[in-house]
Amino acid sequence: MNDLLFPMHGKHVLITGATRGLGLRLAERLAEAGAVLLLHGRDPERLDAAADRIERERPGAEIHRFLADLSDLDQVAALAKSVADRAPRLDVLVNNAVVGGGSDTARREVSAQGHELRLAVNHLAPLLLARSLGRLLAASAPSRVVNVASLGQAPLDFDDVMLEREYEGVRAYCQSKLAMIMSTIDMAERFEPQGVSVNAIHPAHLMDTEIVRQSGFTPLAGVDEGAEPTLRLIGDPALQEVTGRYFEQSQPTKAHDQAYDPEARAQLAAVSERLIAPYAPGDG
Repeated sequence: MNDLLFPMHGKHVLITGATRGLGLRLAERLAEAGAVLLLHGRDPERLDAAADRIERERPGAEIHRFLADLSDLDQVAALAKSVADRAPRLDVLVNNAVVGGGSDTARREVSAQGHELRLAVNHLAPLLLARSLGRLLAASAPSRVVNVASLGQAPLDFDDVMLEREYEGVRAYCQSKLAMIMSTIDMAERFEPQGVSVNAIHPAHLMDTEIVRQSGFTPLAGVDEGAEPTLRLIGDPALQEVTGRYFEQSQPTKAHDQAYDPEARAQLAAVSERLIAPYAPGDG
């Protein structure tokens, strides 16, 4: 990444799921550009290994480590508080952590609060994290939220949001990613007056990651192919005013039709607000 094209020196960037795959590659590239890294992981050994690797590659890089399991909304709230307490500013939040379709797509899993796991990690956690860090993002404006979504999108059934009937893991994943895109549009409207842009991106189709392989798919793209367009959303000055959009790699494009249905977004917002309310700050 060219520092002159994407000036990141001193900018504080929080990346969830930063211990492997796309998250780790983004962290490495941002360290090269001089960003202050706020790295999140749920496994302490992997988190230390990722941070140590970057420190070896970029001596002098400023790295802060944050441990949390995003399938537990209590830990998501604690992560937000820890970031707000330790970071003087937050220029970019990259919601990258993800749960894929799973190796056994017939096995329904739930979060610490009993919510369907993919909806919890891929939608509720990033929504709660962004809302909880809203004041810090606004104080650091112009700032950005980048939600790592997916081309795989499936409409939500609001009579069975938690997929308690006829569960299938890939469908659950695709629904959670569409939910992320829908909340991106709503969050962009909420944050725009505060100078915070919010966008979602499908970085690359079937990147060579552990989650893709674990789900039984054959990787079709390298992690670098997904990192480039994601870094552009993170740092390109030309995109600072762009908000509420869904990108497929570098191109803004149209997501699933349900994302643009105001009634569907209102239904999702009502469900989501009810689920995250006990953990969100009142003015987040």
